[in-house]
Amino acid sequence: MRCRPALVILENNHVLVMKYQYGTNFIYNLPGGNTDPGESFPETVARECLEELGIDVEVGPLMLMGEIQATDKRPTSLHILFSGEILGGIPVLQPNETTAMEVLWLPVSQLSDVHMYPNVGVELQDLIFTQSQGRYVGTIDQPWID
Repeated sequence: MRCRPALVILENNHVLVMKYQYGTNFIYNLPGGNTDPGESFPETVARECLEELGIDVEVGPLMLMGEIQATDKRPTSLHILFSGEILGGIPVLQPNETTAMEVLWLPVSQLSDVHMYPNVGVELQDLIFTQSQGRYVGTIDQPWID
């Protein structure tokens, strides 16, 4: 199973996301990535944020965890989302480190209206509005990624 930790950075009712294009779909992804050998999940998130966005971050508590089942093209993946904040820098895409098209602050109210990877917009809205953390959501339906 592949593990992908990511960070939910919330400022002024907006979440920091990276926008990608896959075929005809635009996909919004939270900053994070695959772990390197020997790396903890918070270390992975901090490294990925620095490499891809040029920001130093503080990784906070677990917010959400869920699985995307394997397909013919992808192994099963566990997505682990932490709350966090920017300690330094301004998020700017580092084109040598990512294929993202854009970095933007997406209103929390729109999280359920866009294609997210992982597809947890509704769950994130619920967690942000109720200020609860540490939730396992089980299998994540990911219809627009094959």
